[in-house]
Amino acid sequence: MPQFAVILPAAGLSTRFGGARSKLAEPLGGQTVLERSILAFTQREDIETVLVATRDVSVSLSKVICCGGGTSRAQSVRNALRIVPSHIEWLAVHDAARPLVSQELIARTFTAALQHGAAVPALPVALTIKQARGPLPAKVQRTVPRDQLWAMQTPQVMRRAALLDAFDRCPIPLDQVTDDMQLLELAGHDVWLVPGDERNLKITTPMDIKLAELWLGLQG
Repeated sequence: MPQFAVILPAAGLSTRFGGARSKLAEPLGGQTVLERSILAFTQREDIETVLVATRDVSVSLSKVICCGGGTSRAQSVRNALRIVPSHIEWLAVHDAARPLVSQELIARTFTAALQHGAAVPALPVALTIKQARGPLPAKVQRTVPRDQLWAMQTPQVMRRAALLDAFDRCPIPLDQVTDDMQLLELAGHDVWLVPGDERNLKITTPMDIKLAELWLGLQG
């Protein structure tokens, strides 16, 4: 198994969480959200380094390097990408606010990336999706068929060189990039989906902390 580097963009303002405090600093089962996300990777033998792109959080853990975050997710990823050791071929980008990512999901995504070049876990979209021009109230334009729609999770895994190439060729402003694999798609690289995990939720609101605590209780 080759060695991987992992980037955790962690420079968000936690606006939907309340803004007064960082969701990444919230306690969850005896650790912070950020610590749980980091430790999911540092415990693995195939991870050489974890880079946390942040505004003001200092992390003192083995294998962890902190760097400055950007004003958008893509800019934070790019800042960290610039200091990934050049000998590392494979890279994973993981939401710092997904603290319950399982070892099974990481292994599944890593294996698919090594086979296909780039892979990301995904869940089927269960809700009915309507297209309309907002803000609401607004007239429905159409119902979007959901049988081919998938909701992205992380880690999103790709070759380091492919992501560097995608940043260099990105045809849109980085603040319009909402997904790491979107960069690869825009540059013409193939991306493969693997089954995601409902437990791999992203902490966005205080209610998500309660859901994460519930999942931890069920695992215990």
